[in-house]
Amino acid sequence: MSRTVLLCGLAGWTGATLLLSQLRWFRRVALAERLRTYAPGQGATTTAPGTRVSSLRNLREVLEPLLHDVAGQLSRLFGVSEELAVRLERTHSPLDVAAFRARQLGWSLAAFTAGSALALATSMPAAPAVLFILGAPLLTFLILEQQAITASQRWQRRLFHELPVVSEQLGMLLSAGYSLGAALNRLADRGQGCCARDLARVCGRIRQGLGEIEALDEWAALAGVDAVTRLVGVLSLNRDGGDLGRLITEEARTIRRDAHRELIEAVERRAQQVWIPVTVATLVPGVLFLTVPFVEAMRLFTTG
Repeated sequence: MSRTVLLCGLAGWTGATLLLSQLRWFRRVALAERLRTYAPGQGATTTAPGTRVSSLRNLREVLEPLLHDVAGQLSRLFGVSEELAVRLERTHSPLDVAAFRARQLGWSLAAFTAGSALALATSMPAAPAVLFILGAPLLTFLILEQQAITASQRWQRRLFHELPVVSEQLGMLLSAGYSLGAALNRLADRGQGCCARDLARVCGRIRQGLGEIEALDEWAALAGVDAVTRLVGVLSLNRDGGDLGRLITEEARTIRRDAHRELIEAVERRAQQVWIPVTVATLVPGVLFLTVPFVEAMRLFTTG
């Protein structure tokens, strides 16, 4: 067992060292490269740093697609169907897919190394040791993946709860004579919530040359919220409808009723959950009180 754990730990340490050796801050410059500056005719310039940067860039270009494919297949294996790029873009994350996957790889390697060292230090049996060594990096990978899913779902909930107020403000601005683009820009500049950040991205896409309805359709597809899709469907009537402000106000009321209905369902669900410990606390003493006379009656029948 100790030999198996030692080999697993050695393999993990070797792989982590090879990966980290490609980073300039980790790898020590060779003695020949350090002395090349002082060689006759070399001066203060050398092509070695450029060569290292180029090799590092080439290695990154090779590893990023492979890491993305393997991590994507592993996520889909555990039931994650939505793409990571959509979740990161939805939440305005500063990380791109490559940076997020690299962080997952780094934490998984750290968990693998820690699990190997712990299994070796505690002298686990072979089967639990292998399970612990392989399960630690997998659990770390899934925890980071779940964090991205939770952040995406939380963003969708906040967007859904902010949407009635934003819809009413948009309807008032359109009724006051604002154009659709001017109303969106005003809400994006004055707001501070999730809707304001999403509308700022919509306005940025419009400034890049995309049409207003096309940019709003992109927002609806990226948000993944039914209320946003319905609101964008109403806004698409901007060029055809004459009383768009009233339609948006009606849609805002519908969204508010949906939010109120979900709030009532959540309150009822929590009220039902309160009765679970009460029921358990009532049943356990009742069962004990019924058990004592039943056992006593059975004893009398058997002895008689």
